[in-house]
Amino acid sequence: MEEIVVIIPAFNEGNSIGKVVGEIPDVVSEIIVVNNNSTDQTAAEAKAAGATVLLEENMGYGYACLKGINYLQNRSKTPTIVVFMDGDYSDYPEDLHKVIRPILEGDVDFVIGARTGALREKGSMTPQQRFGNGLATFLMRVIYGSKFTDLGPFRAIRYKALLALEMEDKTYGWTVEMQLKALKKRIAYTEVPVRYKKRIGISKVSGTVKGTIFAGIKILGWIFKYSIK
Repeated sequence: MEEIVVIIPAFNEGNSIGKVVGEIPDVVSEIIVVNNNSTDQTAAEAKAAGATVLLEENMGYGYACLKGINYLQNRSKTPTIVVFMDGDYSDYPEDLHKVIRPILEGDVDFVIGARTGALREKGSMTPQQRFGNGLATFLMRVIYGSKFTDLGPFRAIRYKALLALEMEDKTYGWTVEMQLKALKKRIAYTEVPVRYKKRIGISKVSGTVKGTIFAGIKILGWIFKYSIK
């Protein structure tokens, strides 16, 4: 039987993390919330909702994801599929079934939940998010011949494929690094459309000028770095 685990990086998501954890389908065997040095009740709310809570004091989305992977590597039972999602309640946890289905059916090893316009709540993505996603995926199509349309954080990957990627980015470039390495290593992938709504709270990336700029630099840096390898 396939064992599915979820990793949720979370920084100051105390108002939303309980809702996210509580609505994840029962098909998941373990929900791992990586508390990225939050100053609110994120850890307590996640634990109360039934999640395994880890602490990562180094600030950064990638740091938190790597902490979760390290936990899995030291776990007694090896998972089959790892799902990543955000803790801000912008994703619909019940859409997890859609995201993992192509892997369970044996078609691919990697799935991106694509936040398509038709399924996105108005205002759920900022103009800079839409522009950044469009530019990044356009460059990936031109340079690498990819079919990605989104850098959505809601994604699933076979555990063995995840380890093969040897992920390293510590901050904003995590999602695009995963997609670029999947292309380079010829890991079979697809996208499935998922719903997306306004998050609870303010985004730590697109909600600030600094976050937007640094995320853009990181994403473009990874794209051009791999184009010359």
